[in-house]
Amino acid sequence: MDHDIIHFAKLRHTTKAYDASKKISDENVEKIKELLRFSPSSTNAQPWHFVIASTKEGKELVAKGTEAYPFNTPAILNASHVVVFCTRLTIEQDFLLRVLEQEAKDGRYDADPSFKEQMHDGRNFFIDLHKQDYKDVQHWMDKQVYLNVGQFLLGVATMGIDATPMEGIDVKSLDEALGLRERGYTSLVVVTLGYHDVTNDYNSKLTKSRLPYSEILTEI
Repeated sequence: MDHDIIHFAKLRHTTKAYDASKKISDENVEKIKELLRFSPSSTNAQPWHFVIASTKEGKELVAKGTEAYPFNTPAILNASHVVVFCTRLTIEQDFLLRVLEQEAKDGRYDADPSFKEQMHDGRNFFIDLHKQDYKDVQHWMDKQVYLNVGQFLLGVATMGIDATPMEGIDVKSLDEALGLRERGYTSLVVVTLGYHDVTNDYNSKLTKSRLPYSEILTEI
């Protein structure tokens, strides 16, 4: 049965317990990777990296980041797959030029080659603004990763996959376990994926609650 996007927005929930016997198919894992890759970001900067853990050993590594948050450990170990969303520690010209060349390779500038230089200048303008004036370039990059997280949660819901976003992680411990900082990244959010435990996932049985339009929406 086909459903519109609102159906999935209302259907998805933060899963509190996973059925460890149920695994995501290889076909859906490839779709999950595509969701991560094709997220929007400001100026298409894509300042992210992802670690996907599906093996027992891989999930145990990610779980090292939850020693101070033990309530999150079971979900990581029992989920089918775990995604660590990482953000860049810096955003420099060598990276921006790689983004630009990938855009060119993908044909974004075929119709008007002059747009390539304009895009590079525009991207640098906004990044320099956050580096030099707002002095929040790390926060700006983090926000792009959160754009990805939001799209990702809704996207996997349309595939019938349950998810749990977690900020309850020890970033330093997780970075060390995964060797992230020496590669130029730091962890930001962990999202567990799989299929909920029908008996123990209490959140799946609760009604969804949101503030009314009168509280959150102004139409002008």
